[in-house]
Amino acid sequence: MITLIGENLAEVGMSFIFEGPVEECESCRFKASCVDSLEKGRKYVITNVKDITQKCYVHNEGIVRVVEVELADIDAFIDSKKAFEGSNISFESPSCDIDCIYYDLCFPDGLKSGDKCIIVKNLGKHDSGCAKGLSLTKVCLRLHP
Repeated sequence: MITLIGENLAEVGMSFIFEGPVEECESCRFKASCVDSLEKGRKYVITNVKDITQKCYVHNEGIVRVVEVELADIDAFIDSKKAFEGSNISFESPSCDIDCIYYDLCFPDGLKSGDKCIIVKNLGKHDSGCAKGLSLTKVCLRLHP
């Protein structure tokens, strides 16, 4: 999908979480091609940078560049019993209220409970031990479009 991003951020491989449009976007003539195709709270990765720029007063440098993006793959911990490469799963964060150093993998930005995902890669069992005693495996997940 096509969107616009600050010129200094327009680099293939750069990822970002879309936090939603700002008030100035509502009256912008590029709104449809810039923010309307993105979903708030999702993680995207830039796959191509076009040689097209536009003025944008929301970004510090005042210029945005046209880029192609797709939903980014996301590393996460899941129940080890479900960690089979190629499997389709419904992502569920573990039932946990402990704020540990692995929080970002149990509750990764860009994923919501109930998201339909495919396990792209099994990255290995969580050997360091879960503070709550859960059996977790780190996987790379891709959202179903």
